[in-house]
Amino acid sequence: MAASLWVALGGALGSVARYWLGLLTASISRSFPWGTLFINISGSFLIAFFGALTAAHHAGRWPVSENMRLFVMVGLCGGFTTFSAFSLQNLELLRQGAIFRAFANIVLAIALCLAACALGALWAEKLARNRQVTAQIPDGQHYEQIIRDKIEEEA
Repeated sequence: MAASLWVALGGALGSVARYWLGLLTASISRSFPWGTLFINISGSFLIAFFGALTAAHHAGRWPVSENMRLFVMVGLCGGFTTFSAFSLQNLELLRQGAIFRAFANIVLAIALCLAACALGALWAEKLARNRQVTAQIPDGQHYEQIIRDKIEEEA
């Protein structure tokens, strides 16, 4: 049950952060969803950076509790990133006949979010190489499996 509360708290904070960033970026342009694009890029960076930095299979990882990983990766990043909003905004652009803007948003979002993920992972791996901390979780066990195990424990 505690893990679910950490996810919920992270999700609430991520959602509020997304709302405020959306308000801040709305003044830039109403004809292109810059806020959603920025949120998805930064969220993609954050989830990959934090995931790689705290990954169990890295010898130089930064140890955090599994609840902290759930809070950040499932809750905060899940509440912050906006794929459903991204999809709806592109549908609206297409319905308005703004095919080029919809296509540009789709291509930019996918390419830049993937690049942000790669950059986050590379940066975290570089930081992790500078640390010599022994992993506390067996090699090869990734956060997805840890999350599944936590859910099964709570059921």
